[in-house]
Amino acid sequence: MALSDFERYPLTFGPSPIHDLPRLSQHLGGAKIWAKREDVNSGLAFGGNKTRKLEYIVPDAIAQGADTLVSIGGYQSNHTRQVAAVAAKLGMKARLVQENWVDWPDPLSDRVGNIQLSRIMGADVRLDKAGFDIGIRSSWEQAIKEVEDAGGKPYPIPAGASEHHLGGLGFANWAYEVQQQEQELGIFFDTIIVCTVTGSTHAGMIAGFAGQDRPRRVIGIDASATIEKTRAQVARIARHTADLIDLGRELNDEEIDVREGWAGDFYGIPVQSTLDAIHLTGSLEGMIIDPVYEGKSMAGLIDLVASKDIPADSNVLYAHLGGQLALNAYSGLFR
Repeated sequence: MALSDFERYPLTFGPSPIHDLPRLSQHLGGAKIWAKREDVNSGLAFGGNKTRKLEYIVPDAIAQGADTLVSIGGYQSNHTRQVAAVAAKLGMKARLVQENWVDWPDPLSDRVGNIQLSRIMGADVRLDKAGFDIGIRSSWEQAIKEVEDAGGKPYPIPAGASEHHLGGLGFANWAYEVQQQEQELGIFFDTIIVCTVTGSTHAGMIAGFAGQDRPRRVIGIDASATIEKTRAQVARIARHTADLIDLGRELNDEEIDVREGWAGDFYGIPVQSTLDAIHLTGSLEGMIIDPVYEGKSMAGLIDLVASKDIPADSNVLYAHLGGQLALNAYSGLFR
């Protein structure tokens, strides 16, 4: 099937906007930097990259007659907040497992930001002490069973929607959206920078851009601090998505570019380069990024531009995936 053959349930405003970041570009003294803003892509609870993925998953949930979306993430999961919003939009229930993925000393991390919004939207939120892992979780499987045992019809959505068989389609479509916007803007982005953790955002991009005529680098900046697992998962999801949309060829290893060096030692724990990136983009462009994902991918972008790994004549598109609500759980960093 071609990508256009997959059913899509509109949850976004349309194409997410692209704008240039001239003061950041000037400050770094190299490539010209633009941002594509998934953080303002939808009217559903501040949107974000997972909303775009859910557009391709919702039709399957409806077709299966589901009444409850069951998903999982950390206490400050952007993904579970977006699942809660989509469930509300569809008139379904949401059952959310929120694990303690981040060992961060904020006593309000289970009450503010993303998890607060999920509760406002009526989701059944259950806290779990388990730590971080990008794999399939027993707590999530247990939640699915509990919904079934209570007579409900659950629809399972794994963490980040990444291990879902349709999880890569949203950002394969994003790649074609970028191509259309390039024609309108009269520009070609030779380098894409995106944060990668559970992998399907980056993987979908790889599959989508692989079907286009002009080659470009799609660089994933690891924020998982489990680099080998993430790299393997991105490769697997990218190849699966490429097969789904009939790419017609094998993806090459060099197309799967996941960089380490900015995640720090642990998922969700900001390091100095994270904080520097947050302050830099905020003070130069008024663009707010978070300490878990975008602060780390922006730190990667800053260093790659400064080192000329990304050449000075490049046009770089930074994928802003959202996540700012988690800043509420890191308030002590910004006193």
